[in-house]
Amino acid sequence: MNPTANPQLVESDLIDAKTSIDKINNAFRKKVVGQEELRLSLLVSLIAGGHILLESVPGLAKTLAAKTIAEATSGSFSRVQCTPDLLPSDIIGTQIYNTQNASFETQIGPVHANFVLLDEINRSSAKTQSAMLEAMQERQVSIGGIKYEMPDPFFVLATQNPIEQEGTYELPEAQLDRFLLKEVITYPSRDEELQVLNYTIAGATTAPLADSEKVGIDAVKKMQEYCKRVAVDDSIKNYIINIVQATRNPKEVIDLNLAHYVEYGVSPRGSLSLMRVAQALALINNRAYVTPDDVKQLRHAALRHRIILNYEAEADGVHSEAIIDAIFSKIKTP
Repeated sequence: MNPTANPQLVESDLIDAKTSIDKINNAFRKKVVGQEELRLSLLVSLIAGGHILLESVPGLAKTLAAKTIAEATSGSFSRVQCTPDLLPSDIIGTQIYNTQNASFETQIGPVHANFVLLDEINRSSAKTQSAMLEAMQERQVSIGGIKYEMPDPFFVLATQNPIEQEGTYELPEAQLDRFLLKEVITYPSRDEELQVLNYTIAGATTAPLADSEKVGIDAVKKMQEYCKRVAVDDSIKNYIINIVQATRNPKEVIDLNLAHYVEYGVSPRGSLSLMRVAQALALINNRAYVTPDDVKQLRHAALRHRIILNYEAEADGVHSEAIIDAIFSKIKTP
């Protein structure tokens, strides 16, 4: 028996979503120079209700981008600088003994915010990384045996630095799979870097947004609800499934010279993520339905952290993006 579908989006829904999306885009571009792929990935993750992992060398505006998205949506924001000595209780909270009334009181941690930036997450220990799993997946944490719900919406932006790997802890596959997207940020162009200097001199990056330039948290919730109602045809669903199945059996689909580098393929969570990303992109493009191009557009960000390659791939300098492109080129587009 098929579950009851959500009512399809109407024109007024698309107009409402476009108004909020345009405001967030304008706020981002007002403070952050370039980084259009980052802007799109953050917006898609926000609308789809997922989390995002950002990878780049230091100084490429990851923190500024996260703070700007939070400010543009009027959401609460907290930043956690991850270090090897960071404890799970430092993130989710703990119970503190109050000597005045001889009782334990709960002290909520910084994870209890609409937008949580986990800076350099790979510098925290595996135990601390795992403390985020319940929060990210279940949208709740347990402190002293009591469950505390996360704010709604709840959006985790984690960053990791691909250099200076000494003393870092690689994110386990179970943790990686809980990120809707993994975006790799590159250096700005010469013109963009000049614009960064001009923005800084003008104070654009630190100037607060006017109330008219922001959307409320309720608007974010509505966009997330609209996203769930974007229509996905059965042909698109089968297209997504064919792609994911191919990652699990690459030798049947792509050249053996590439296929033998794949250790594990994408899980069913990856299928769901690819569909959610496509729905968010359709809404951003002011459509009430998903097209094959929506599935293709952010294929690297949606799948690069879900395909596990073997040691031989690392030795030969083969990345998951090459596998993804090879699979997409072989799977028939509906």
